Amino acid sequence: MKDIDIARSVAMKDIRKIAAKLNIDEDKLELYGKYKAKLPHSLIQNNPKGRLILVTAMTPTPAGEGKTTVSIGLSEAMNRIGKQTTVVLREPSLGPVFGIKGGAAGGGYSQVVPMEDINLHFTGDLSAVEKAHNLLAALVDNNLRSKTRNLGIDSRTVRLKRVIDMNERSLRKIVIGLGGEKQGVPRESGFNITAASEVMAILCLSENIEDLKKRLGSIYIGDTWDGTAIYARDLNAQGAMAALLKDAIKPNLVQTLEGNPAIIHGGPFANIAQGTNSILATKTGLSLSDYVVTEAGFGSDLGAEKFFDIKCQYGGLWPSATVIVATIRALKYHGGIKLADLNKENVEAVKTGLPNLEKHIENITYFGIKPIVAINRFTSDTDEEVNAVKTYVESLGFQASIIEVWARGGAGAEELAAMVSEQSNACERCFTPLYLPSSSIKEKIMAVAKKIYGAIDVHLSLQALKDVKKIEDLGLAHLPICIAKTQNSLSDDPLKKNRPEGFIVKIKEIEIAAGAGFVIPIAGNIMRMPGLGEHPSAENIDIDNEGNITGIF
Repeated sequence: MKDIDIARSVAMKDIRKIAAKLNIDEDKLELYGKYKAKLPHSLIQNNPKGRLILVTAMTPTPAGEGKTTVSIGLSEAMNRIGKQTTVVLREPSLGPVFGIKGGAAGGGYSQVVPMEDINLHFTGDLSAVEKAHNLLAALVDNNLRSKTRNLGIDSRTVRLKRVIDMNERSLRKIVIGLGGEKQGVPRESGFNITAASEVMAILCLSENIEDLKKRLGSIYIGDTWDGTAIYARDLNAQGAMAALLKDAIKPNLVQTLEGNPAIIHGGPFANIAQGTNSILATKTGLSLSDYVVTEAGFGSDLGAEKFFDIKCQYGGLWPSATVIVATIRALKYHGGIKLADLNKENVEAVKTGLPNLEKHIENITYFGIKPIVAINRFTSDTDEEVNAVKTYVESLGFQASIIEVWARGGAGAEELAAMVSEQSNACERCFTPLYLPSSSIKEKIMAVAKKIYGAIDVHLSLQALKDVKKIEDLGLAHLPICIAKTQNSLSDDPLKKNRPEGFIVKIKEIEIAAGAGFVIPIAGNIMRMPGLGEHPSAENIDIDNEGNITGIF
């Protein structure tokens, strides 16, 4: 059966029964129908009891390696072996849902439901982020044309674009304000996808409404003609923006196919933002469960590094175990096999691709944590292929488990669950960040590029050097870095597969996300507005007269 058919074959429980598993009083729930609810921040404890487990991956193929599926399956397995566990995930973006990757609610017998709702509008969080962001953009352009309240913003310094939760390449670069003086100030602009919005990053790093307003007010807009920095608070934008986000800031409670709790909240991408769910969602899970399983986008070089160095630092979180998802198809891909041939047995190609996995294992050890490798088995994988990976990982001194969560749900990961539980209980305070806040911007970039990517050096363009000077002048050099980089390679070149060596990371420019609390070095040719493929998933999605949606996978 397809994912959507499997999801419909399981009878969902009333969300109040799921909440009861976490000892949440019914009157604290804000119900969105029978199967979804918002959770209040009052559920968060000052010193949450739970242990935090991160799921990351090796460098993925374009279709992804199943981190969300593994995260859900692992949480099911943890509950099966008697460990009270909640899975805490990001919300899907409509871009991938209608694009090439499809939905992001897991797969097979390892899903969160109602999967159609989660993959589409859900509880409206991404729409609220989009509206809040575009309100700020409208206020900026309104001020540019104002005769009486003009702040004197130099429109050439404004980098803020508008956002839409859709893959739409034709909106990457546009000209706005045409039609005469009454219509606005003509200038170049464009759209990013909503997951790339700084407002999304802020939502996921805020601790409460007051913190949200402070961060929104700190969004850097540009400079006046005399060089004075202008922030969103100078436009009095933060109050109205926060009002639009009043419900979006609350985490969402749903359920897994096996009837266990799942909290889903926020959706920044990991190649262009921090790539992990909200601090509030994670702390809610940690307050209500003994264990929380969460994931961070793409490989350890992107989502995991940002999870550790940004989210954990701001949230005061102490991850105690990390799982690296590896697949036979990804190993073959890095071993030189074409996408069309990944389902054919090729043990030698698997072995050739193993250095990529080894590098991701190495990366996690930089943070003081000994990772466990989950070999996410697909139906086309042979025993010889998966055993070659397991033997290799164990020869390096690390644990590995062959899992089958897509086909078997939690029953397919009980061995992994036992390993994770043991590792988590042995690692209460072993986590260490990669760099110190007091390091310079270039030192931070060097630390990530050399240790995590494996580069021999970093080159900053003249524009990037100017940006560093600007960051220092604004007093923001203490902020962590959030490098925007391709997810298709450990390097900044998407064509360099496996474990590249001898490369130099090229930083074109550095953007300021003062509200989110980080700066964004742009490495290589990275875009924040994807396009649709030749045969987008949207062409397969339909709905019948009874309201049954088909085509989401």
